[in-house]
Amino acid sequence: MPWNLPGEVNDRTVTIFMTGAVCTQPAQLLQSTHATRVIQNYIDELRRRHSEQLGIFEGLDVEGDVDTPSPAAEMLAKTLSLLTDMTADDLCVRAPDCAPLVRDQLALSDLVIDLYNHWRGYERYMIFEGSADDSRDSSVDGHTPFIYNNQDLTLLVREAYRRLKRNLKGQWPRVYHQTPGGANMSLLVEKIKWNCPGGLYEQLKDIRMVRLAILTSPVVLYPRANKRRGKFIEVDEHPLRGVTLDTDRWFCMPVRVGELNFHVYFDREYLSLGVSLTNLFEISGHDEARAKPDGMLVFGIPAEQMGPDEAVFHIDDANDIALGAIVKSPDVDYFGYFKKMMLTLHNMVMMRRGRLPLHGAMVRLKLKNGPEEGIIVVGDSGAGKSETLEAFRELADEWISDMTVIFDDMGSLLIDGDRILGYGTEIGAFLRLDDLAPGYALGRFDRSIFMNPQAHNARVVLPITPYAHVVAGSPVSMILYANNYEPVTDETPVLEFLRRPADSLRVFGEGIRAAKGTTDEKGLVRTYFANPFGPDQRRDLHEPLAERYFTAAHDLGITVGQLRTRLGIEGMEREGPRQAAEALFEYLTRSGRR
Repeated sequence: MPWNLPGEVNDRTVTIFMTGAVCTQPAQLLQSTHATRVIQNYIDELRRRHSEQLGIFEGLDVEGDVDTPSPAAEMLAKTLSLLTDMTADDLCVRAPDCAPLVRDQLALSDLVIDLYNHWRGYERYMIFEGSADDSRDSSVDGHTPFIYNNQDLTLLVREAYRRLKRNLKGQWPRVYHQTPGGANMSLLVEKIKWNCPGGLYEQLKDIRMVRLAILTSPVVLYPRANKRRGKFIEVDEHPLRGVTLDTDRWFCMPVRVGELNFHVYFDREYLSLGVSLTNLFEISGHDEARAKPDGMLVFGIPAEQMGPDEAVFHIDDANDIALGAIVKSPDVDYFGYFKKMMLTLHNMVMMRRGRLPLHGAMVRLKLKNGPEEGIIVVGDSGAGKSETLEAFRELADEWISDMTVIFDDMGSLLIDGDRILGYGTEIGAFLRLDDLAPGYALGRFDRSIFMNPQAHNARVVLPITPYAHVVAGSPVSMILYANNYEPVTDETPVLEFLRRPADSLRVFGEGIRAAKGTTDEKGLVRTYFANPFGPDQRRDLHEPLAERYFTAAHDLGITVGQLRTRLGIEGMEREGPRQAAEALFEYLTRSGRR
């Protein structure tokens, strides 16, 4: 009898729900319906490759699919489950129907190695359902079973593989590779009571919330899209009106976007992207997860219920909630849709609260021979924000004593008496691999999530900053526009200062940049204040804030200017940001600002 594990298998993912009896022996693992389905997918792969390894199934029907595995898949699963407890010779005596598969033990051993690699190519999820208090921040009692179940699955898969190799080769390995063969992304989910406003939100209240996560590196994901298209549209009608969700397929990731509480709901189809949020945002604590959220995102609404636009947002004044909605479609299977919609909602809330959102990066750094500075570099996608930070890191040994990233992509400003403070949104970064120094992402391999590393616009999501620094409020001393399109000349230096608020508002407001292929834009483009994530849609809110904050920056002696990163100029993708960083450091050291 197959060992029925709750969950599912498709061509990309294996999901196991730890809700009932679990496998405790290697043989049970290979007797499971999951194993048979994975084997069928593997056989289908061999058929696509016209592999000679199909010869091992001579006389067996290999036709099948993941829901109705073939006789060949079922026989191989049975054979391998028995081989975890006996040698091939014993198998031929005790289960003669399996003997044809072991007539060439070397060929079967090679197939087992190939099958194991096939298994490790899946996105592998373990979902552990806990009670409402298992994830309390102050107690590890609920955490421990979750952690141990994850470890047990890894050990079980590894033990099954080693036993198979031993019983086919007649000896144990001399070199043991501690490969991560179990789940590479595990979640503890709970049904908890939170302050739901009811009405159109009522169907969301029973969706399971992610409370704990385990990421087992390396995590390599292959979303079906590799760029974001267009802008998000603000709509007057509530996006959940007329929407009915199959809530058993949905999860909620409660996170902190800066100081704001967010609930992010996503269909199981986007589990890999939803889990990746754990590397980018702080998961909400016990109390925050139960509070009414400031923002909500519903990702994966059926197309027939969505309306004409694939990504929209709405301000629910009655409930004081900024709500985003994104259609279920392969075209939006890209992490940027999650991230940028959440930041759009953040910006809408911040503008309504009198803060100025900035699309850029901020670092607090102390130079070895200069002052401590809070530097903001503003720019839209591909302008050179992250690349300038990377250049800062490359030059750290020569110039910097200490460096803390406050925000990598989006933040907000608050006027606080005679100073302006910068606040961040994310604890991580979503970076293009092409624009990072060789070895940077690999140096953080054990904490990174790679997305489509083989493709154009390959990305990595990695944590970079403790949450406490993100929300502490850091004094701002410089605000620079990342100019990625102009060459450096005597008239257009690397570092150029803007002396009047009107000049600053013009340069930042035009938001000119050379598109880098990270979105569907091409050539030289203009984006209102380099921020299409809220300010462009609500200029009526943003314009008075921009005038007020840039005027205050000049009045308070904060340096405002532009930094020519030249990231959009061919051949300067690496050297441009590096030279810009050096010019900035030289200025700070020479000016002796304190």
